[in-house]
Amino acid sequence: MNGSSASAAVVPASQTHVFNAAAHFIRRHLDEGRADKPAVIDDAGSYSYGDLAARVGRFAGLLRAEGVAMEERVALCLLDTVDFPTAFWGAIQAGVVPIPLNTLLTTKDYDYMLRDSRARVLVVSALLYEKVEPILGSLPFLRKVIVSGGDAGGHDRLDDLLAVAPESTDVAPTTADDVAFWLYSSGSTGAPKGTMHLHRNLLATAEQFGRGVLGIGPDDVVFSAAKLFFAYGLGNGMTFPFHAGATAVLTWERPTPDSVTRVIAAHRPTVFFGVPTLYGALLAAAPEIQARRSDRLRLCVSAGEALPEDVGQRWEARYGVPIVDGLGSTEMLHIFLCNRPGDVRYGTSGKAVPGFRLRIVDDEGMPVPDGELGELVVSGPSAAIGYWNQREKSLKTFRGPWTHTGDKYYVDADGYYHYAGRTDDMLKVSGNWVSPAEVEATLVAHPAVLEAAVIGTADESDLIKPKAFVVLKDGHHATDALKQELQAFIKSRLAPYKYPRWIEFMDALPKTATGKIQRFKLREQEHAHAGH
Repeated sequence: MNGSSASAAVVPASQTHVFNAAAHFIRRHLDEGRADKPAVIDDAGSYSYGDLAARVGRFAGLLRAEGVAMEERVALCLLDTVDFPTAFWGAIQAGVVPIPLNTLLTTKDYDYMLRDSRARVLVVSALLYEKVEPILGSLPFLRKVIVSGGDAGGHDRLDDLLAVAPESTDVAPTTADDVAFWLYSSGSTGAPKGTMHLHRNLLATAEQFGRGVLGIGPDDVVFSAAKLFFAYGLGNGMTFPFHAGATAVLTWERPTPDSVTRVIAAHRPTVFFGVPTLYGALLAAAPEIQARRSDRLRLCVSAGEALPEDVGQRWEARYGVPIVDGLGSTEMLHIFLCNRPGDVRYGTSGKAVPGFRLRIVDDEGMPVPDGELGELVVSGPSAAIGYWNQREKSLKTFRGPWTHTGDKYYVDADGYYHYAGRTDDMLKVSGNWVSPAEVEATLVAHPAVLEAAVIGTADESDLIKPKAFVVLKDGHHATDALKQELQAFIKSRLAPYKYPRWIEFMDALPKTATGKIQRFKLREQEHAHAGH
């Protein structure tokens, strides 16, 4: 498969040609005879493609009855239940732009996003209502609040509205190049950015990666521990299975080893999506938790951060199922660089997904020789068109056909890409570049270490040296002797200048909702200590 892949044949080339993603991912299944096939299994029950299409059509009808116009926005602060795909695809069917919001944010965050997006409607899970309630009376563009999964604040319940809403079978006359939905990217370096994606982008990722690389087909049962509100989970839990006519398993519970393995044992998925920290936690879980398995599991996928080589090898040795590790981003919607079934090289991010082009460039944007470190840039069919109302940041990230990832990489002699960290995470130690990811992956290979994060800290001469923050596995204790053992462990495996001069043991590392370690918070903590 190359750049003119099957997705190009499905998405109309002309931007004036009518194309609506909800017609492909939802309504198409009725015409193709899958009305009775399970589409979604959540904590409350199972829903066929016919059930889902009816719910999606009613939500589209509900928005139209409320007077929400094409291209206006509806914010979704929803846990992973059938109501999420109902509202997401229902909005798209109506030509309205859904904006899934991270369900783990603060009231201040929601205030910013609802004002920034000018959302006309908010659909919020009852369990999350208390986070948005204080700001609802002060949002100038919000006209209606709908509550999912219970009662809250006297607002209309989604179930009640769907019960009486007219089911719309009409699909809004959008084009492939219309904005279909937004996702807010991480705000770790400033205000969150509303990343605008097109109708064609959903199909591109489902075809190029979901079908083309993972081979997801109609017989698969897919479970993603990563939630639907962010790019990785959105593809895993909706677009990939709905593209293939497969079944998606959803749970509103937080993804812990206990909750994840209960779902796996109950629904026996064939494909599982997780993040590196979760795979590490599952390997360290109690025996009774590890014993819960799916006898149908054929493939595991990881993204969010680089998967440590040791974690991948131990997982495959224990469960007999490989982990396909890859790199994606909110800006590119899903994975564009990955290992693949039958060609997994742990410790690397693999090779480009078919249909995507990659370059590694220096600070001036010029390609660097193979083996040299630089910033990864990507060109492909799923790139966002920009950030809402943030022109300067859009210009910095989206440069012609190339999207700048902010990730440092190098390519080895066999063409595999090796992750070295974020551009702002790299350390210059004794005149040499040090990748925190490499040191972290080596620490995690030690039998006492569950998780690790590495940042740069100034020594007594004001020179930057690595410092490690380490979370130990149960049964291991923080001692000076263990610190020395870990330092010796690193020195025996890496160049001497890469070893952490300081090691601080922690109960937990700060992380984003997607499981990424927030090194900037560790840096802020160090700066605060240095100030004293």
